Amino acid sequence: MTRKIKKILIANRGEIAVRVMRACRDLDIKSVAVFSECDSTAFHVRIADEAYPIGPSPSNESYLVFDNIIEAARKSGADAIHPGYGFLSENSAFAKRCEEEGLVFIGPKPDTIALLGDKLQAREAARRAGLPLVPGEDIGDVTDTQAALAKAEEIGFPVLVKAAAGGGGKGMRVVNKAEDFEEALQRASSEAKSAFGDGRVFLERYLTHPRHVEIQIMADEHGNVIYLGERECSIQRRHQKVIEESPSPIMTPELRKKMGEAAVSIARETGYLNAGTVEFMVDQDLSFYFLEVNTRLQVEHPVTEMVTGLDLVKGQVYVAEGKELPYGQSDVKLRGHAIECRIYAEDPDSGFMPSTGTLSNYRQPAGPGVRVDAGVTIGSQIPIYYDPMVAKMVVWGSTREEAIGRCKRALEEYRIAGVKTTIGFHQTVLNNERFVAGDISTRFLEEEYPDNKYIVLDDETRRAAAMAVALDKFANERRITLGRRENQIPEQSRWVNVHRRLNLKRMGG
Repeated sequence: MTRKIKKILIANRGEIAVRVMRACRDLDIKSVAVFSECDSTAFHVRIADEAYPIGPSPSNESYLVFDNIIEAARKSGADAIHPGYGFLSENSAFAKRCEEEGLVFIGPKPDTIALLGDKLQAREAARRAGLPLVPGEDIGDVTDTQAALAKAEEIGFPVLVKAAAGGGGKGMRVVNKAEDFEEALQRASSEAKSAFGDGRVFLERYLTHPRHVEIQIMADEHGNVIYLGERECSIQRRHQKVIEESPSPIMTPELRKKMGEAAVSIARETGYLNAGTVEFMVDQDLSFYFLEVNTRLQVEHPVTEMVTGLDLVKGQVYVAEGKELPYGQSDVKLRGHAIECRIYAEDPDSGFMPSTGTLSNYRQPAGPGVRVDAGVTIGSQIPIYYDPMVAKMVVWGSTREEAIGRCKRALEEYRIAGVKTTIGFHQTVLNNERFVAGDISTRFLEEEYPDNKYIVLDDETRRAAAMAVALDKFANERRITLGRRENQIPEQSRWVNVHRRLNLKRMGG
């Protein structure tokens, strides 16, 4: 049954809220923003058709509070909720609450989210669907450390201790030898309990140099399930992706078909609906193993959009309206190469600690093949309460070589003042010979930069760079100040003044 969605509340903030709002505008659908106290003047609030406060700045008092978001939906008259990523996007209880309130949840069904959000149940579903699995064991009670150790020794060290619930690298520990196992087990369980309210963990054999490759899927209510190519996500820091690309440098048409069909199989097995991502680990001989399913739109979805030409957010809305997907598997063609750099407000010289403050200058790159998904502008705040992502910079090239070159050019065009950023880190990685050759794995950063030293400058270069930044900041602040002086009439464009004089001459004959 089809339904027409007229107004969507975006239960999120920052760049992903802006991204969804732009899709709404393209579809002639009204958008509703929600905001915490510190986000009252945020960019996503300013571009929405309507905006409603949902509580204090901490996310557990605002963006994670069901009642506040549902109340905003009621007040606005929204008939659907898009959760974006993070926050409530993979919360099955929230998806169910939306259904109970008569709101369309733009994502999978609550039961599917719950099933695939549990890593142990997801592994079992993958086994039933015939997907290859990394050898592993559910260890049950973490207090029985001797029994857990016996299972670890049976799998063989190194082993990976992983949280059964949640993701994002939390509750995950690599254990290389038996004497370190008990401490790692307890730490992983404690971290999982704190992050997800669930201290269960399980064991997997640790693949020493794997690639992290994921398959984008889309499924509708009419039985159509398709895959939209892959994304290479091996450049990770503390199990968090920082650079993604599509297609993967190792991919062949045969391997893509096998991985894509495996992703479709688990989607059918679990009754999957809407957009999702099936993640795999790929070893050095190109054998692949099921990792997990993310039941939401991924941060890195733009690289898929760049190489397929398809709008995934629009696809999500079509599916949520009960429509059939407007494209099939044979329509999915990959063209060129795309790379995404996640630009964070972090200080690489201080262990990538978040760098909070006000953006006194913000100029993003542009030009052929460059896309920037940002939730900020000059004057925006980077608060302490949320993920410190500033923007996602995505580039496209006809080849991987061209995409890398374009990515380096675009990074050079960035101008951000007021906070530290990871731009220099990205420039270092993109110039790395191993990265350029496509010789990467999830251990790439720890192997190439074991001391987190990404930028090496001599004293003279450092002084010159500091002077250039200071001059650029002064020049931009000077322009901003001059343009905002109280009661000052803004300087008119010279072209405007010329045309006015010409018009006066014409009027005077």
